[in-house]
Amino acid sequence: MHKVAQMDLITSAVVAAIEQGAPGHAPEPVTRYYQQLKTAIGKFDSAAAILAAITALETDAASEPLRLVLAQALSTARVADDMASLFAAQGLLAQLRLPSATAEIMEANEKSGGVVSNYAVIKTYFATDRQRDLGKPPAQRFSGARNAPSAEQDTLSYGSCDISIPRDHRMGQLESPSLWRLEFRDDPAKHVVLLTADVQDADGFYAALSAQIAASAGKNAFLFIHGYNVTFEDAARRTGQMAYDLGFDGAPVFYSWPSQGDLSGYTVDENNIEWSTPHILGFLSDFLARTAAQNVFLIAHSMGSRGLTRAIAALMATQPLLAQKISEIILAAPDIDAAVFKNDIAPQLAQARNPLTLYASSDDLALAASKAVHGYARAGDSGPGMQIVAGVETIDATAVDTGFVKHMYFAEKRSALSDMFYLIHKQARADQRFLDPVDTPAGRYWMFRP
Repeated sequence: MHKVAQMDLITSAVVAAIEQGAPGHAPEPVTRYYQQLKTAIGKFDSAAAILAAITALETDAASEPLRLVLAQALSTARVADDMASLFAAQGLLAQLRLPSATAEIMEANEKSGGVVSNYAVIKTYFATDRQRDLGKPPAQRFSGARNAPSAEQDTLSYGSCDISIPRDHRMGQLESPSLWRLEFRDDPAKHVVLLTADVQDADGFYAALSAQIAASAGKNAFLFIHGYNVTFEDAARRTGQMAYDLGFDGAPVFYSWPSQGDLSGYTVDENNIEWSTPHILGFLSDFLARTAAQNVFLIAHSMGSRGLTRAIAALMATQPLLAQKISEIILAAPDIDAAVFKNDIAPQLAQARNPLTLYASSDDLALAASKAVHGYARAGDSGPGMQIVAGVETIDATAVDTGFVKHMYFAEKRSALSDMFYLIHKQARADQRFLDPVDTPAGRYWMFRP
């Protein structure tokens, strides 16, 4: 179901671009993404047939038979498995501001025998130290309170979630009901929805998780730790969205600590991430020891970076061989005191297999608020406070930041996700990705190309 939706997206992008004047009479951004898509497709063995179908469409974009020829050529070549093509198509559609699958393309796929679905389902795995109530619906099953261990249950709960990704999903977006569109309830065909949140015992959890990791080509897994003002539901939805948009082959996992999920809960969240850090360490250690994952990608956002970096540092100090299973450490807008990060945390993480990647922004309003509270710069700041530290590849994400509080750019902008794609899939370093170096007296950092 997922691949059919991606094929629709690529065909839709080609048709929409041609209708807007591509290749020779469209705005520059459209022309650029259109050429990127054709270049990505050109790397396939059967590129000649696909590019010939595109050339034919350029003479008559409204021709349904020609659209069908392109859709069939893409399907035969399995272009829908290629993330470079997918990212170029998503970028093209973002420039055009058009839906990613039109009614005409749906009809073409139906006629070609394709199975059309309204949404895909992504399975994610979780561990959490939130208080739980299994009698409530999935979205309310885990609260913002700390889970107190008892004779009946441990501090940690384990399990898996099913997350819906709508067919017309836009890369980086966490589609939700909108009162402006008179949407009053979740609809998996339109929104990213937490469908299930099933709790398992630890043995069952690790058995299921290990099976999904083993089924991936590279024995891959990523672990995401969310930041401040995030509910369990949104942590699950974000993890599913990231796994889908990154085309991740492996097991997507998230650790959800008891954030209040409320803008006014900053101080409580600060206390709770401190309380959760030993639990994050314990879970990370078990996760690495009890699965056969060979490539583990750790991603933390905002305040969650505090718990993850301290857990990794402790693991490297006490179990260095186990820590070597960690392939990449990615910190997005880390809400950590900049001096503490530079002097204490970064040196402890220097033993990592690869340099740590840090996405920063000078327009991050949540970090600005944190700086006002604490009185000192945060590690996620860019501009004059940019963290340039040995063993860290710092990327200025200011140019790709459009979130409401400019604090979620790591997952809400195509460019940042595209950069993560090459980091995760290719393990390409900053000088091998689509970034421009910026040299300063303090050292080098990187910026997204305009």
